[in-house]
Amino acid sequence: MNQDWTSAIPELLTSLGQTAWMVGWSFAITVALGIVCGVALRLTTPDGLTPNRVFAAIFGGIVNLARSLPFLILLIALIPFTRLLVGTAYGPTAAIVPLSVGAIPFYARVVETALREVDNGKIEAAQVVGSTVGQIVRKVLLPEALPGLVAGATLTLVTLIGYSTMAGAIGGGGVGDFAIRYGYQRFNGPVLFMSVAVLIVIVQLVQSAGDALVRSMNHRR
Repeated sequence: MNQDWTSAIPELLTSLGQTAWMVGWSFAITVALGIVCGVALRLTTPDGLTPNRVFAAIFGGIVNLARSLPFLILLIALIPFTRLLVGTAYGPTAAIVPLSVGAIPFYARVVETALREVDNGKIEAAQVVGSTVGQIVRKVLLPEALPGLVAGATLTLVTLIGYSTMAGAIGGGGVGDFAIRYGYQRFNGPVLFMSVAVLIVIVQLVQSAGDALVRSMNHRR
């Protein structure tokens, strides 16, 4: 087989665009819904602001169940739901659904953990001045937990990049699909190596940027 990797660069660039599309949208959805779920988990725990043992047990169980499922199994199991939601089970847009469903429970637990680290003294001070639960969440919990939330979001983004390569294995497009079709199936080692190298560089850049952002936040505190 032809081992010239330069001829595959246009396809690689297209695949990178597909990966950016599916990871970008799923990351935005994951962060938005993950924060909501994480706040709900934290507020309803026995030591939370609005304790509710029944809700915390049921919702926490659902989150744990979703987290325990291997992503590839989740990807396949959600095919009917994905097809119902976006009209197809294949392609980068369809991959957004399982990527989001798989990552939301993970980030929700990250958010819950970050909120637990907020100093109780600051929460009590807000309660003393008559702040509502919503005001405490918006003005105390989330701002104080922001470095942890950003660190968790960085980890989630790296995880989504890894998940996206698995989505490519069953028709989700992106770099994973490119590596399989142009590298593995054609026995083209240089192309396969190039795909891996590109993913490594992307992950390193994302992680470095996230770490730098967290450090800058901690210095300003």
